[in-house]
Amino acid sequence: MPVMHVPDRVREVVDAYLDAVDHEAPGLVDGLYLTGSTALGEFHPRTSDVDFVAVTSSRPDAAAVAALGRAHGRLRTRCARPFFDGRYVTWDDLTRGPQHVAPGPYAYGGRFYAHARVGCDPVTWHTLAGHGIRCRGPAPAELTIWHDPAALASWTLKNFDGYWRPLLRRARRAGDPWSLIAFTSYGAVWIVLGVCRLHYTLATGKIASKEQAGCHGIQAFPERWHLVLNEALRIRRADRARADLSSAIGEIVDDLRRRKGGDGGSLFRTPMARRRDVLAFAEMVMADAKQRFTPQETRQAHLS
Repeated sequence: MPVMHVPDRVREVVDAYLDAVDHEAPGLVDGLYLTGSTALGEFHPRTSDVDFVAVTSSRPDAAAVAALGRAHGRLRTRCARPFFDGRYVTWDDLTRGPQHVAPGPYAYGGRFYAHARVGCDPVTWHTLAGHGIRCRGPAPAELTIWHDPAALASWTLKNFDGYWRPLLRRARRAGDPWSLIAFTSYGAVWIVLGVCRLHYTLATGKIASKEQAGCHGIQAFPERWHLVLNEALRIRRADRARADLSSAIGEIVDDLRRRKGGDGGSLFRTPMARRRDVLAFAEMVMADAKQRFTPQETRQAHLS
């Protein structure tokens, strides 16, 4: 079944994947759906991945997992970028929710792994239910997909402590890779728009693209933070900041030169000034979210 309403580059990647997986494991993949930036209408050819959920009728056995590995190897040879990242689940997994999914095959950073190192998250399920793009199988609206707003909110709040707070500590620690990444355009986008996406979900119960989350931040937070939000949106829209060394160096050099052409360059005088605001903004967003969205009974339990 052809992929509809997606950028040409995404269509090429999906077609190459389906050719590869049907060659290596005929009949294994019953359903294929796009999530992430493509499903949310914000795919950027240079910096976005193609996120997917692939569905099988039963849990793949060792032979099927090996075949999937070969299929992803074929795909990497034919389409190295953008990365085709996602999880393999069963139809039953979609009805029961991410907390019940057993470790299984997944792809990340263009590489295939036989067993997931991290659990599934409710954002994927909610994105699939509300925005998923069908490439193979029934339309998402025809499926029974787990949907639990309370569980989504709980996971979102925990993600601040489980992922973002440790990342910010690392960004302030000399010698840690994140202390360098926080200087880069990629780091600014990842941190500023990342925490905004969580805040948007807590405020609305919905899933946001990075750009939509940044616009939410401008509406939700005082003018003091608009410069760093507009900087993150500028970088995102320019589609240049990738998570690799050459991109990071190029962006830093361009910012130091204060580009006169193109999009006008960084809104900050120095990468140091931007890094300072990026980290301070993230701390502010987390504090605001915890204060506004933590359930009353949970807050009282922590105080007692």
